[in-house]
Amino acid sequence: MNITSPITSVKGIGEKTAQSFEKMNISTIEDVLFHFPRTYFRYPNAVLVHEIENMQEGMTAIHAVVNKMPLSRNAGRMNVTTLTIGEATKKLELVWFRMPYVKNALQFGKEYVFYGKMVVKNKRWTMEQPVIYEVPKYEAIEGMLQPVYGLTSGITNNLIAKTIKTVLSELELILDYIPEDIRKRYGLCEYNYALKQIHFPDTMDSLIEARRCLVFHEFFLFLMGILYQKEKKHKEVNGFRFRQDSFVSDCTNRLPYPLTNAQKHALQDIEKDMDSPYVMQRLIQGDVGSGKTIVAFLAMVRCAHSGYQSAIMAPTEVLARQHFETFQKWCLDFGLDFPVVLLTGSMKAKERKEAYAKLEKIPNALIVGTHALIQEKVVYSNLALVITDEQHRFGVKQRNVFSEKGAMPHVLVMSATPIPRTLAIIIYGDMDISVIDEVPAKRLPIKNCVVDTGYRPKAYDFIVNQINEGHQAYVICPLVEDTENMEGKNATDYARELAEILPSHIKVGLLHGKMKNDKKNEVMEAFSRNEIQVLVSTTVVEVGVNVPNATVMMIENADHFGLAQLHQLRGRVGRGEAQSYCIMINTSNTKNAKKRLDILNKSNDGFYIAGEDLKLRGPGDFFGVRQSGELAFDIGDIYQDAKELQQASEAVKEILNTDPELAMDKHFALKREMKKFFNKQIKKMTL
Repeated sequence: MNITSPITSVKGIGEKTAQSFEKMNISTIEDVLFHFPRTYFRYPNAVLVHEIENMQEGMTAIHAVVNKMPLSRNAGRMNVTTLTIGEATKKLELVWFRMPYVKNALQFGKEYVFYGKMVVKNKRWTMEQPVIYEVPKYEAIEGMLQPVYGLTSGITNNLIAKTIKTVLSELELILDYIPEDIRKRYGLCEYNYALKQIHFPDTMDSLIEARRCLVFHEFFLFLMGILYQKEKKHKEVNGFRFRQDSFVSDCTNRLPYPLTNAQKHALQDIEKDMDSPYVMQRLIQGDVGSGKTIVAFLAMVRCAHSGYQSAIMAPTEVLARQHFETFQKWCLDFGLDFPVVLLTGSMKAKERKEAYAKLEKIPNALIVGTHALIQEKVVYSNLALVITDEQHRFGVKQRNVFSEKGAMPHVLVMSATPIPRTLAIIIYGDMDISVIDEVPAKRLPIKNCVVDTGYRPKAYDFIVNQINEGHQAYVICPLVEDTENMEGKNATDYARELAEILPSHIKVGLLHGKMKNDKKNEVMEAFSRNEIQVLVSTTVVEVGVNVPNATVMMIENADHFGLAQLHQLRGRVGRGEAQSYCIMINTSNTKNAKKRLDILNKSNDGFYIAGEDLKLRGPGDFFGVRQSGELAFDIGDIYQDAKELQQASEAVKEILNTDPELAMDKHFALKREMKKFFNKQIKKMTL
């Protein structure tokens, strides 16, 4: 078995299971090995039944003697097995559904540990579907860190853990491509050791050490790819000539509101770049709601005015369609006779064919689309400007794809994440940076509050009042569905419960990342049309459509998220003229959680929040919801791992200073890994 072997080479994985793995983009040994845990849990110390009196609901281990045998009965078509443990008034009811064999697994008078989620039902403590351990076996795992993986239908956490254990025991050692002197200088552990410890850590310290090593490797490959391409290529000569007149100024004067000074400066930077001798490579960094889209539109119509095509690539089909409709409306409002063309992957064959024809025939089209814009069949006739969203930031290769379809176009990357400048200079090292750090005056600041779980009923009443006034609300949950060993509200159950709690005239919708794209688009479009009033969602709405009618953002388990991510979520509201609100439910009693959320509570300034997030992150922060991160890193987090990002940048520059072509024998493996890394990112974006 080697790293390129198919997943079916693992004993016990057949074609059916391989198909389920394929849904998670896992088809090889390498894919499963680099499917890192999303978090970890510890098996808790087992307690006796009489100790549960003062405990809270959640995952619990109960040490008890079986003094009576389980009862098994049929409830309709479902078998239910129950066992009561404890004595007198201190009892716990254990319940197993569709598991009649449990009766034979237990012996009268023997001690066991029962592990599961303990809840209060009908005023009685209950544990459903508990796992049964013999006492010595539980003691062997008690207190140990266990991995929790992202899953899909047909794949369990145990299956992934078992598969990875098999792979780690049989796989040939992986060559560490980072030079040994650099590894020693930055105190990095050995690569194969890191891979083992990230999945099955011996201790907290070994987990932190392993994660640091893998984060460094990921940043190192990313920055090597960026800077290698930059060093290798000369500045591309600008082959486009734009008309020098007052066209863009006239358009801005027809806006119903004035541009902010920050928007004006960004637009000036773009125009200056497009008129310079070399092709533009610029990042527009703007806070949520700062008005980046109108700046992008004005740059695109400047191209159209000079007879050139421009293209903007959105991360989702819903957002692409919204840009398409917005651009059509603006062209109409401004009296501009420029065609706007839409191209997405879900279009029917006839629609796609018509779009392809327009791209070949219309030299000044404003083109809006998703990753479909870089597919092989797409041919541009006159492309001068490409605008990509931050979700497509691994765009070094993408720019080459666009350039292969014609002359080298100008490139503009739009980022809604206010990354501190020190980090932005490293990450976007091959680009010039403009910052839009003002919010249009017409937008009211969002009103924030951080509350505990006891505030939920009032929050629901508030949401109902807002909806009765004609508005809409988001409710964010950290999990898709109830997951063993993961604490936090899950969107699936929450949506169902909320539909029962809220008045019948309020339609509750559900959105999460496991849905198929068509279903996600359908839900978001229904929400944007106000056919859904309350959208219960995971963080998939971070990059969503603009719904000005949404005025409430309620975030459950807000303490599970990073500050930058909370700020992105909050940015889904406050986009209309009505006052908007963000309610953050804090489920933690720690001082650190309160301190972090207080920053969000007191400030709507994304750049300030990003800086504070950078200061407050610590090595234990990955024990929560995986930070989604606009840069799509598998394990690294630019805030939490800012130190590793800086060190990787230093190491990359050192290597390229001595060997800019990576021609030395010791850099051969590095060059190969770098290419693999970026090819993997391109594959991710087109899935």
